[in-house]
Amino acid sequence: MAPKNSSFRMPRPLDHPLTAVALAATLAVAACGGGGSADSGGSGATPQSMSVPFVISDASSQDWSSIQVTITSIVLDGSSGATANLLSAPVTVNLEQLDGLGDALDIDQLTAGATYTGATLTISANPGDVVLTVASDPEAGFGEAAGSVIDASRTQVSGAQGPNGSRTVTVQVRFESPFTVPATAGGTTPAIDIDFDLAHPAFVIGHAPVGGGSTVWAVNFNGPVLHHPVRDLTRLLLRHFYGTVTGISADNKTLMLTRDRPTMPIVSPETFTATSHAMNVLVDSTNGTLFYDLDAKTHATITDFSTVSATLASKPYVRVAARYQQDGTLVATRVFASASFNTVFVSPEGHVVHVDNAAGSGFTVDNADGRPIHLKVDGNTQFFFRAPGNAGDVTPIGTGPGFLTAHDLIRGFKVHVTPVDVLAVPLVAAAVDIESAPYEGRITSASTSSFTLSNVFATLTDGYTVSLPEIDPTTPNGSDPITGNAIVGFKYWDFAYPTLVTSGAGTGASFAAATGGAISFGGTAGAYYPRALSYATWGDPAQPAGWAARTAILLPTSLPRTSVATGVAAGANTFTVNAVGGATPVTVDFSTAAGSATLAYQVDRTAGIVTVTPQDLTSAAGLAAFKAGLQAGAKVQVSGVPQADGTVRAYVVSYFTGVQPQ
Repeated sequence: MAPKNSSFRMPRPLDHPLTAVALAATLAVAACGGGGSADSGGSGATPQSMSVPFVISDASSQDWSSIQVTITSIVLDGSSGATANLLSAPVTVNLEQLDGLGDALDIDQLTAGATYTGATLTISANPGDVVLTVASDPEAGFGEAAGSVIDASRTQVSGAQGPNGSRTVTVQVRFESPFTVPATAGGTTPAIDIDFDLAHPAFVIGHAPVGGGSTVWAVNFNGPVLHHPVRDLTRLLLRHFYGTVTGISADNKTLMLTRDRPTMPIVSPETFTATSHAMNVLVDSTNGTLFYDLDAKTHATITDFSTVSATLASKPYVRVAARYQQDGTLVATRVFASASFNTVFVSPEGHVVHVDNAAGSGFTVDNADGRPIHLKVDGNTQFFFRAPGNAGDVTPIGTGPGFLTAHDLIRGFKVHVTPVDVLAVPLVAAAVDIESAPYEGRITSASTSSFTLSNVFATLTDGYTVSLPEIDPTTPNGSDPITGNAIVGFKYWDFAYPTLVTSGAGTGASFAAATGGAISFGGTAGAYYPRALSYATWGDPAQPAGWAARTAILLPTSLPRTSVATGVAAGANTFTVNAVGGATPVTVDFSTAAGSATLAYQVDRTAGIVTVTPQDLTSAAGLAAFKAGLQAGAKVQVSGVPQADGTVRAYVVSYFTGVQPQ
């Protein structure tokens, strides 16, 4: 329980157990000790409260600045039975903001020792419940206006059920391995990660009919939502969270607050909904916590909260950047305080879309509401890298325009910016938290210890070619998702199989061999190459003053505007496709093996309704439907990894029926 004696106390008492915050839309789970249910009599012992993070993460898409969804229910099920809805109220979240980050939700209690094998998520699916906002600078040729919000009449949720006004879609997620709630407090706290993968080729499918007509965007949650086991809590990256301070502990080491949830969609000035979700956050008494008084425009390093207690009494609204300790407690790296909630909220958060790398004058971020926000950089601007597990992340990794001119901030990075003055025009950045540093693009020059990624954007000056060294072979790098064994050094995996991680000796050579292929249709259709998404870290021994590749994910390369040349032959798991402008068909290999089957989707547009139907290629019926849909001339969208022999190993195949797409 939270401490009852404090140096000052706000009117609202803090009388709830500590809950956790974790990666992407995190669900802090309070579990009852003693092995019984929350209301069981048992031996009469006081139930012990613990924190078990339930994590929802994603990989972003450069075409969207906001994909807003409302989760109404989360239920866990397994050998211990099904829980009730763990959410006390529906929660609306912008998935684009959760690029490897966390956001705590208020949930009910779980029984200590209970084992769960899956989760059922319920998502609102009425027109307008899922809101798509186009990025301010999407890919070249993207069929929607930059910055526009897709009309609700053109957004459809595949699999939605129920009467108008109460339509929902149910998402079943099977855990990779059973999850058991810890029976006692202390020790190592595990977590659950449910991944909403926005980069999945079948997550958001646009259908523009042949001959003209409105484009319909079908949002498909069946397939792009998976479970990722999490074994090292200290490596979970937490999104900034908001709250109202209720007190400080008697020893001045713990900040007590109740969680505030900003209004979604964003309003101006921004408002919030107060929750009963109580949180305790420890000061970093060893390395110091940075405390920002946003009203006075000052900041200082503190090792306890005694020197800022008077400030927090009159300025109780806070935004907190924190990291986990292995036992589930939270340590603040930065605390931002104000007398106004709007002041702590006005802190542009999103993906970087433009950087002035020439003069270093500033950069642009697609904000939570989908609007591009330009930030100026001056000599006092400090850049931080959020590095969970590294207590030194309170130390800036760079200062001023030189950080931009050195190309250490690029398009695609996920940032949270604190301005000097929220009323200034333009905003000047005081602190820039780099929450994730993803590099993405075509892979070239892969060797045993480094590789090069090249990316091109609609705004050509945003493009880059960067050589990334792989982290040092001795650098700790999490755990194997299946075995739980510790990993050191660089690791990679196929987008299709996130739990099958390649690591250890020879990983660099293996990665180079896996990325040396290419395919070509000839003619004007051009060639396609392997691509990767790499999350980089700062200050590794392999690159002490720069970025080094911690991981790489082999991304599916999408083959646009293709049609079936020859269908699936008897006894074969291949077919060929032609591309518009191409001269030579390309062979597509697909898998029907259980656990590694290619994901197949039938996309049908009839009477203006687009439905996305998964086909299970491990079943006779699903395979038969798939083969029937791949007749010569049928429109098909293939995403996969180009191979050294010129074929493509398919990850996702979408074939179209009904009204054909352009």
